[in-house]
Amino acid sequence: MKSQASTPEAIARAALALESGQLVAFPTETVYGLGADAENPAAVANIYAAKGRPSNHPVIVHVAPGADISYWAKDIPAEAQQLIDAFWPGPLTLILKRADHIPDAVSGGQDTVGIRCPSHPVAQELLRAFKGGKGGVAAPSANKFGHVSPTMAAHVEEEFEQEIQPGGLIASILDGGQSDVGIESTIVDLSRLATHGPVLLRPGHITVAQMAAVLGTTPAAPDAAAPRASGTLDAHYAPHTPVILVEAAELDDTVNRLHAKNKKLALMSYQAHPAIHAEAWRHLPADPAGYAHDLYAGLRELDHADADLILVEALPQDKDWQGVNDRLRRAAFDSRDVLQEMLG
Repeated sequence: MKSQASTPEAIARAALALESGQLVAFPTETVYGLGADAENPAAVANIYAAKGRPSNHPVIVHVAPGADISYWAKDIPAEAQQLIDAFWPGPLTLILKRADHIPDAVSGGQDTVGIRCPSHPVAQELLRAFKGGKGGVAAPSANKFGHVSPTMAAHVEEEFEQEIQPGGLIASILDGGQSDVGIESTIVDLSRLATHGPVLLRPGHITVAQMAAVLGTTPAAPDAAAPRASGTLDAHYAPHTPVILVEAAELDDTVNRLHAKNKKLALMSYQAHPAIHAEAWRHLPADPAGYAHDLYAGLRELDHADADLILVEALPQDKDWQGVNDRLRRAAFDSRDVLQEMLG
């Protein structure tokens, strides 16, 4: 089963598949999601099975524009409404106290729930068609757990070759083109305002400064007691090829030393390095939004280069780069000793 154009007929069929307990992959402005009826624990369990995802790792519930958030959360603080008014539909997930009737399958057994309203037109059409716009679609990224998130329908097909066969777990893949944002949504915890204030759990396209301008206070860094949230494990978003972050000033020397060890290199950079040779090279835009848009597609491309490792030029540490720096840090987490091992 290949992905299909997101015609009204295809979207209607996908909505019916969700209502019958099946899984549907669909585009959002951040990345492609693998969706199930958020109120059907068996369907949500199939997401975890398809992805190989730990059952205590929560997913995000996607809702249609204008949805009644009080159906999903037992308390909607003023801060939540302020952020909704400013950034929804868009790449911002709110963590709120879960309403008692919402299954804990979507929250990894916690008493909170993550909710967002995506801005992608196909996602919105699907959410409006699903249960007449009154349902919620639980949807983590449509990839195997811990791997690079998909930003195109072809990426989903690549990830789930077995699951999209006839009789597999995934009923359909809606093609909505390449995701505009390219990295997952910003996640902010509003479930403990009285004791902790707003807390940033995962950076993304919506920045801390933007939220602070709306809230009048800057979201704090995560603390040990913060709710678990999607995509916040130390190792995540990783290709199969080891990823190594290297400062720009050290790239030339690092490449030369690795070539001396007969290593094949793939390189991702945002600056020109004319003296460097690599077997594969992906040059990304030198602005945070453009870099984020191309990041995952670039990592997937370099992962197919048959290289021994992917060298990534370290990015600026400005707050505007926080989201992509977060993703690269997690992608490289399990590879942090590989470079020294290769160099002996």
